[in-house]
Parts: sequence; C-alpha cells; structure tokens
Amino acid sequence: MSDNNINTPVLIVGGGPVGIGMSIELGYRGINSVLIEQGDGSIEHPRTGLVAVRTMEAFRRWGMVDDVRNCGFPETYNLSMVFCTSLKGLLLDREKYACMKDSPTPIETPEKKQRCPQMWLQPIMTKAALNNSHGQILFNHRFDNFVQSEHGVKASVTDLLTGNTKSIHSQYLLACDGASSVVRKSVGINMQGRLLSYSINILIRAKNLVNQHNMGEGERYMFVGPEGMWGNLTVVDGDEIWRLTVLGSEEKMNLETFDSHYWIERAFGTLDSTDKIPFEILSVTPWRRSEMLAEKYIAGRVFLVGDSAHTMSPTGGMGMNTGIQEVIDLGWKLEGALKGWAGPKLLESYDLERRPIAKRNISFSTQNFKAWQDTPNPQTVCDNSAEGKLTRAIIGKRLRDSTRVEWESMGLQIGHRYDNSPICIPDGSPATPDDFSVYIPTTRPGSRAPHAWLKDGKSTLDLFGKNFILLCFDSNLKKGITEMHEAFLEKNMPFEIIQLQEPEIAQLYEYPFVLVRPDGHVAWRGNVIKNAVNIVDTVRGAT
Repeated sequence: MSDNNINTPVLIVGGGPVGIGMSIELGYRGINSVLIEQGDGSIEHPRTGLVAVRTMEAFRRWGMVDDVRNCGFPETYNLSMVFCTSLKGLLLDREKYACMKDSPTPIETPEKKQRCPQMWLQPIMTKAALNNSHGQILFNHRFDNFVQSEHGVKASVTDLLTGNTKSIHSQYLLACDGASSVVRKSVGINMQGRLLSYSINILIRAKNLVNQHNMGEGERYMFVGPEGMWGNLTVVDGDEIWRLTVLGSEEKMNLETFDSHYWIERAFGTLDSTDKIPFEILSVTPWRRSEMLAEKYIAGRVFLVGDSAHTMSPTGGMGMNTGIQEVIDLGWKLEGALKGWAGPKLLESYDLERRPIAKRNISFSTQNFKAWQDTPNPQTVCDNSAEGKLTRAIIGKRLRDSTRVEWESMGLQIGHRYDNSPICIPDGSPATPDDFSVYIPTTRPGSRAPHAWLKDGKSTLDLFGKNFILLCFDSNLKKGITEMHEAFLEKNMPFEIIQLQEPEIAQLYEYPFVLVRPDGHVAWRGNVIKNAVNIVDTVRGAT
C-alpha cells in the first residue's frame, strides 16, 4: 500500500482534544486508526482550561492522569471567583475556592478536576496517542471530501506540505472537526439551536499581574459596569498568560473597529491612570456563543463526536468534557462492530445515549451564561458612594449565588445516565433526581457505576474499561454465573467475572450481581441471573 493510498479501520478528522482522545481510546482497545489534522498541532489560542472530573477519570483509564496533574499549572494558585468592577476597582463579592493542592478529591470519584490549558493538554494527549502503535496522526493534512457505501468510506485528503492528494479507505469516519464541521455538512446533518451572544477573546501576556492589583489571585475575574456584566478575565497558565473575554454586540466582533487595548485597560482598571500595567496582546479571536445540537449523530458510517455534534456556552467548561464522554461511549461500540460481536443496534445506541446528554449539558451551560446577565439596576455599581456600595453588595451576592452551580456541578459531571438506552436493561426502579449540583450514586441501569475505594487501594472504576465486568457480591449465589460467562464467550465478547467480598461496596452497589459495560456504565443488575443469553444479546445491541 503506497503512502498515497491508506487503509485503516477508522479515520478521524480533526486533531483537537476530542479527536486525539478518540485516537487514544481506540488504541487502548487495540483498534487501528488514522487521524488527519489541518494544523501542525500547535495551539495559538487555547480555549480549554478546565478538565472536569469525568474527563480526569478517562485520563486515569488511559494512563495519562499524572501527566495532566503535573502539566505545570501551579498547585498553590488560588482558584477563587471574583466579581468586581476592574482589577484595580471595586469588589462586589468573592466565591472562595482553594488551590489545587488544598482541594480535596471528592468522595464520589478517584479524581478531582484539574486546570490544564489546552496549549499544555494537547501535547500531553498527542504524546499519549503517538505512544500507542495503533494510532497514526497526520498533521498538515486537509480533509477534502469522501464517499461512503455499505462496505466502507473512501476519503480524499491533501498533504498541505507537498500538495499531494491521498486516498484513505476506512470502515468508519469520525467527525471530530469542530463546530463548523466539513464532514457534518457533507452528510447533510443540520444543527438546531440559537445564537446566544457575540464575544471576543483576547489572549494576553501580563507578567506578575496578580501582584499589580488589589483583587488577589483568582481563577476568573468577572467584570460588572453600569451596563451590567461586560466581560471576564480567566487565568491560563497561573503565571503570565490570561484570556480576556469581552461580551458584546455584532459590532464588537468587527476586528477593524474593536479596540483591544481599551478593553484590557478597562479590565485592569487603568483607563484613567498613569500607573499602567504592562501587557502584550498575543491573539484576538472573535467567536459566537451558541447552543446548537445536531439533529442526529450518525449518517451511515459517519459519526459526529464533540463540537461537530453540539456547541454550548463555555460557562461551566462542558464542551470538551462532553466530547470526551462521547469518545468513551463510542469507543467500545466501534470495537464491537469491528471485531464482529456487535448487534445492529449497538452503534445506533450512540445517538440514542449521547444526544440527550448533550442537550442536558447545553441547557446547563446556557443557564450559567444567563446567570452572568443577572445584574439588575447596575447603573451605580462603579460609584464610590453609599448607593454604589449597596448596589455592589446586592449584585455581588446575586451573581455569587446564581453562578455557584457553574463551579459546583458534580451531578452534571458524573450523574448523567442513559435512561432510555436500548442496550441497558431497566429494572423498574425510579430514577434518581437529575440535579446538576448533587450526585447520588446508584447502579440503576444506564448510570455510571459508582466509585469506591477497594481494599487494595484501587478504585472500583479501575476495574472497568477493557471488558464487560460482572461484579458478584455474594459468594453463595453462583447459579447463573456460568451461563452468563458462556453467553459472552459464545459471542467472543470481552468479559470478566470479579468477586468482591467488601460489604460497604456491596451496599453501595445495591444488588448481588451488577453487569458493567466497558465504558463504566451499568448495563444490568439483579438478585439472580436468569436468561443470560437475552441479557448478553441486549447489551450487545442484538435485540
């Protein structure tokens, strides 16, 4: 096979965190893939900064969690949220959050969130992908077009360094090419939703910034003026790199008339001061804040993953994190299809499971953005008067209370469940409340299997990933286990039986038998095992 004619089981288009995550997940499963990325892999304007709990759990599975933890973001940097008129201006309120070093790992998970800007995260992920012999990444390659049939996909790509055209033949094509996805448009999948606002991001280098104002260290500074909240400054590297987001009208998106220096100095509070804070503008990027959801995730052998399937306000940091959850959901299903044990409904279940979760996360993100706009009667907020002081106190408390759900969203991050999935077997139990803030551990089918620490120091989550796992909590109940094992063996499915003699975990898992999928979600649970063949056929999408 020549370099200009490539065969691979899976072609991934797009080399952002989701596309690279897809390469890692497939490699973890022993599936070969080729990823094409139009850029050279460098990040000029990092967007992602927060790695949420569920994504850290994925990194734990892939063996790269320590690299992300040690990315370089200072452990002692204070991560509070600050509401103010400017860095040198007046304080409205502050939501105190500890630095990474002092932040405890929540009891619901073996991992806590981590700040890791995309300019550091992406190289870490790329290294992990390239360290696996199953994944190939072709940078500086542009996706041009493709045709698909019932047997596979033939894509045409251009090597931007040589100008040569290459043909890549694959069984499946994964669109990880972002909100303006060429692949999605090629298959005619429409997006439904609405525009929320226009914004401009300004990436800034300002050395020693936190020691040149009176607001102290913070993860984000949210600026309120007489017109309401107009922007925010977010820490990037915990040192000298910052991202200023200016909310505004379509006019502010016109870079020819947009005055970056004005907005930076307004944020710093030095517009009318001779005591300026030195800064350097690294990049200026206009963007549209929107909530959009693809009308479907699948078109034949083409699958949408990440921002190609949905867009959401970055308030809450769920964009990349939603995409990584899609990676985890799709990876084992592609393995089943490529290795021959998947039924016809297994790949279809990707759409049925993940689209509702994306819709849920979009709603959460928009709710958080609307909370930013919750600034009634802000006209006197900058006044150094009794009335101004009262205005700041009222708006500060209101913003602090209304935006708290954005920072405290454990229910959103790990409480999602696949209630109506055709490959999970319902048991008639009532659903736990779907609360963005509060996570209630449960093994109700479709839910993420709960974390608990085992006697050997591992997490229950460390048991899941490669195989279907049948957890058995009562050694006296052996009837049906053999039938279950034989049913999985007959279909050549990855399967393992694990006996756990740990009463506290047995109580947490509620039933003596719990079948967990490779993605860590519960497929079935019961007091006894009956009709093992039917259980296996359901969870592999054959019924």
